Amino acid sequence: MGNCCSIQIGFENFLLRGWVCVVGHANYVCKLKQTLPTLSAALQELRAQRNDMQRAVDVAEQRLLKPFEQVQLWLSKAETMITKAEKLIEDSPRQMNNLCLGSCASKNFLSSYKFGKNVTKMLQEINDHVSKGAFKKVAESKPSASVVVRPEEQPIGLESTIEKVWSCIVDKDVGIIGLYGLGGVGKTTLLTQINNKFSTTPDKFDVVIWALVSKDYNVEKIQDKMGGNIGFRDTSWKSKSVDEKAVDIYGVLRNKRFVVLLDDLWERVDLNKVGIPKPSQENGSKLIFTARSLEVCGEMEARKRIKVECLEPEKAWELFQAKVGDETLNSHPNIWKLAEQVVERCGGLPLALITIGRAMACKTTPMEWKYAIEMLKRSTLPKMKNEVFPLLKFSYDNLPNATMKFCLLYCCLYRDDYRIPRKELVEHWFCEGLLNEFDRFSEAQIQGDHIINSLLNACLLERAGEDYVKMHDVIREMALWIACELEVKENNFFVKAGA
Repeated sequence: MGNCCSIQIGFENFLLRGWVCVVGHANYVCKLKQTLPTLSAALQELRAQRNDMQRAVDVAEQRLLKPFEQVQLWLSKAETMITKAEKLIEDSPRQMNNLCLGSCASKNFLSSYKFGKNVTKMLQEINDHVSKGAFKKVAESKPSASVVVRPEEQPIGLESTIEKVWSCIVDKDVGIIGLYGLGGVGKTTLLTQINNKFSTTPDKFDVVIWALVSKDYNVEKIQDKMGGNIGFRDTSWKSKSVDEKAVDIYGVLRNKRFVVLLDDLWERVDLNKVGIPKPSQENGSKLIFTARSLEVCGEMEARKRIKVECLEPEKAWELFQAKVGDETLNSHPNIWKLAEQVVERCGGLPLALITIGRAMACKTTPMEWKYAIEMLKRSTLPKMKNEVFPLLKFSYDNLPNATMKFCLLYCCLYRDDYRIPRKELVEHWFCEGLLNEFDRFSEAQIQGDHIINSLLNACLLERAGEDYVKMHDVIREMALWIACELEVKENNFFVKAGA
């Protein structure tokens, strides 16, 4: 009897478990009408969470932050789930058509059972994934500086200046650095070297940004160039107003240690209008710019002002030799000495040395070199007129008034490398009627000194001692070119230096 009772209880348990199993399987079918709308709602919530997180990641990447791997993994899994859930919902009308007897049975029970089970399982997975997507932050700062390496030529004679600039960069007290000098002296080459040096030197800057400013200063153009460097590349951002762009750029840079390199400034750039936070000891950021005038350095509040000088004779010869080539220089015994005369006429100005060096690279006879020297003396060598002088003339054109321009052109009446006494120069300007603000020389001396200082600051004159100035050889040739060719209608100049 005891054994019979035990067998009976075991059989009842088996039947009960079987019944629960059958009911559980049936629930996948019977509850399909309720679980499908719930799955659609859960899918909609997952999509919204996925979109919000993707936008946050996109913004972080625009700001040069690095998304966490957990966030990327969550987004990847979310994409897979969304695809599977969409497929289930797409198949649901066909499965619902199989239901009968008030949705409690199916014409194809096995198919409906599998479908209902997949729906329930997917609903659970989505709910779990949504709960895991509550990240406080989606990204972190990148560990190294983001630098766009620019094409460069091997610098000659700039090594000491590069070191001087770099010492200012590592100096916490120096936030704004101005590099100024004559057009064609190598300021852009120097700035390129500094830019590329950041790519190989571990100096804890988050981002290094380069922007060409040029003579036609335009805030929006600078913003667009900077925006491309920090991730604002889409057309919708470019269509924003100047003020909106400034807010966006400022928002990216204000919490970063940045370096902004601005090439070829002709006047003050308003950092606030562009959106550049002012570099300071507190934020550790740097602004480095190039200009042709010392006055621009003052207007930009440069903490350090470094003049980029012309090359010393030895370095000038090295640069010229590299552009001409040894084969040409050794093609005739006399060419070497003639080449030295050409280098002397270029006055250490890299632009002139490079331009003339390339032009002479195929000249293998002494007569061709003698002809070039004669044309240089007359300021009529085509390469100088077409490539060097126009670049230098920008500085001349940028002088504030006609009086200052005439005073500069007057200086070319002195011979090459002549040390011009400042007081004598002002007397000559006054006697020629160029200083028209005053009637007496004692008062005109004030105007004359102001003009000399302005020409010095614009790098169109050079200091040659405490009370003397001089003209760079190439600047003098440019001034003669302007006076004798461009201003020929005035008939003001007939130059025979030393006569």
